[in-house]
Amino acid sequence: METILVVEDKDSMAAMLQETLEAEGYRVVTARDAAKGIKCLKEGGIDLVLTDLKLPGKSGLDVLRAAKEENHLTPVIVMTAFGSVEAAVTAMKEGAYDFITKPFDTDHLILLVRRALENQRLVTENILLKEEVSSRFRLPGIIGKSRSILEAAQMIEKVAPTRTTVLILGESGTGKELFARALHQLSHRRNYPFVPINCAAIPKTLLESELFGHEKGAFTGAEARKLGKFELANRGTLFLDEIGDMDLALQAKLLRAIEEGEIERIGALAPVKLDVRIVAASNKDLEKEVEEKRFREDLFYRLNVFPVRVPPLRERREDIPLLVDYFIRKYCNEMKSPPKSMSSDALDMLQAYHWKGNVRELENTIERAVILCDGDTITVAECVLSRDEGSSVSSPGTAAGGTLESVAKEASRRAETKRIVSVLRETGGNKSRAAEILRVSYKTLLTKIKEYGIES
Repeated sequence: METILVVEDKDSMAAMLQETLEAEGYRVVTARDAAKGIKCLKEGGIDLVLTDLKLPGKSGLDVLRAAKEENHLTPVIVMTAFGSVEAAVTAMKEGAYDFITKPFDTDHLILLVRRALENQRLVTENILLKEEVSSRFRLPGIIGKSRSILEAAQMIEKVAPTRTTVLILGESGTGKELFARALHQLSHRRNYPFVPINCAAIPKTLLESELFGHEKGAFTGAEARKLGKFELANRGTLFLDEIGDMDLALQAKLLRAIEEGEIERIGALAPVKLDVRIVAASNKDLEKEVEEKRFREDLFYRLNVFPVRVPPLRERREDIPLLVDYFIRKYCNEMKSPPKSMSSDALDMLQAYHWKGNVRELENTIERAVILCDGDTITVAECVLSRDEGSSVSSPGTAAGGTLESVAKEASRRAETKRIVSVLRETGGNKSRAAEILRVSYKTLLTKIKEYGIES
């Protein structure tokens, strides 16, 4: 429910506006003068401002300026007396969303309010899209039929309609963000932002600003106010990925934000009230992190209200054929390549593999296989798997003729040989350039050329 601040000094008009807006499902806060309106803005939680321009003491322009200072995304609609076009133009120049002339039709006002709030949502989404340069979220839904994946999905479905904080646990590459997004889409917050932030990918010195925002001049380089992820996620969902990597000092501030429902921008004089659902995720054993004093115990229990475990791929091998089929179709479409299928031998090998990198590693393997495959069937040779023996199903001691491990090694050898030969032809035999294209060192390339007997 959005909150609208109505600043109007006439009691009858204020009462009419409150009744009209509340009938449309909005929460209304009223103020009879500019000073009270500005005070309400500083308390936070205002989604839209409807203010008269002519007020006792300070004017509606002062309310407009205060609203923009608190949050430049907050839309402000000004009400003017008939004929006060010049004042309305001034308000528009200072950032008002629109103006409406008294007397006005309430249906027109409601339409204007709806448009303003929708525009605010679109602007917020655009900010997030610009910041999200590269997202790992590629799947339209959770793919699988295994019992473990269905149980995790069922847990998400049950908790989604509530306000409960959720902690998603699982190894890297299992799809924790996918589950978080699914939770958001199933919740009542689906029409508001889903804001992800990777706590491990941002330097500790910058993470606080990214989360809570900062005021102009709060530190060197802070040339303007910046809204943090918490404010961008207002009324929506904030996804704190890799929460286990967050600095202990910042964990204390996060705990307070969750418990109090408010945040303080760096350099701000007053807190901002927010309505944000927290979904956190980690690939670490947080209980162990707590025992070893690397994670706050009070924050852990605040996050661990409803834990959901996403199973690793090796525990849901029956889902591999479904995922393989999906990724093949996806990359064939992206590369405008004819449809391909996976040979039974190659599929057996993929199902037996350990998948240390889980679904992410499987996706990378299929993308590479689609590139390497010249025909319409992907074979063992094109499925290049990790040469790390610890990542395979068989142990080093079982690597004898015909074992899955030996097959995987041979497939890797063939695929690498094929790719190296192709790049060397492309570069006219220039090994330095080939090493750059293959993203390996010159020494590594020479070693592989010698090992695979490519020159001969």
